[in-house]
Amino acid sequence: MIREIIICKGHRNVKATHRSTFEITREDYLTERGDCIICISADKALKDLSQEVKEAIRSGKKIKILIRVGELVDEVTAYGDPRLTLESETSMVIRKSNWIDGRTLAIKANKAAKDIDRRIVERLKDPNTTAVIEIIVDDE
Repeated sequence: MIREIIICKGHRNVKATHRSTFEITREDYLTERGDCIICISADKALKDLSQEVKEAIRSGKKIKILIRVGELVDEVTAYGDPRLTLESETSMVIRKSNWIDGRTLAIKANKAAKDIDRRIVERLKDPNTTAVIEIIVDDE
């Protein structure tokens, strides 16, 4: 398995109500319109992922994304794609659809922001909350 860890923070405007995507951003603010963003001030964006992880994602393999806040964990399953550029310097977006742009980390996800464990979302409304996002790509 190939892994990458991203650390990010909560924000009082986290809503996580978007129906088809969720996003992790390096930006240190969140407006009330950002209903897909689950955490801010991430220590990495797509551009910062290791070459090994990028290559595995572009191979189209299954990706497991773990969202950890304290003892709570939610798991999202999605897929990579050879068309992914993984070039964004500010964010990463996980999509239920097949849509791809420079901010897309994965497609065909089984969850969007609205599907994430609401106990995790409640904790992410606190700016003092730290989340650990783990990207795991099966290398077989």
